[in-house]
Amino acid sequence: MCTGACSKFIAIPLYIMSAVSIICNIMLFFPGFETKYAADDREGNERITEEVKYMAGLIGGGIMVLIPAIHIHLTSTKNCCANRCGMFLSIGFAAVGVAGAVYSLSVAGLGLANGPTCLWMNAENPIAQWGTPFLNRNESYLSNKDQWDWCKEPENVVEFNVGLFSTLLVAACVELALCAIQMVNGLFGCICGTCGKE
Repeated sequence: MCTGACSKFIAIPLYIMSAVSIICNIMLFFPGFETKYAADDREGNERITEEVKYMAGLIGGGIMVLIPAIHIHLTSTKNCCANRCGMFLSIGFAAVGVAGAVYSLSVAGLGLANGPTCLWMNAENPIAQWGTPFLNRNESYLSNKDQWDWCKEPENVVEFNVGLFSTLLVAACVELALCAIQMVNGLFGCICGTCGKE
């Protein structure tokens, strides 16, 4: 496979993964598919999980991957960036994509580890309060589903956060791998050409 065709093969999944990252990050602002928690959070009450506000899916896995994906896709088209210079520039763009994917991966991992912000109570804390109940605990809530019942509101917020942060994590891993492959592909394209004239 020539380097230009490989760029096209890399760019299309990057478009999909960046769209997935953006959608997941936006959805995380609306736990339980309700807008009232985002509105309450703007008024100074902590209702949205802290890691969601870092917007790693929107900025890191989204925009910082989407822009390189566009350039990488252009290196596969004729009479545009399908030349040695375009392939050289794709290395830099892919490096930006790697940085964005690493940011998204780190925040998604942190979001999964810390758990969601919710109205919670348990046997040790019988008075319901807003906070992050799984933060700084010896046992991970991910391996103990009985703890998920601690969160009373928003409804099913633990499943909501785990599902979306896991999706962000997988998307960031795929983006990271594809951008790293493009860096190698760009190097070969810079040295050997895009074989677009063949």
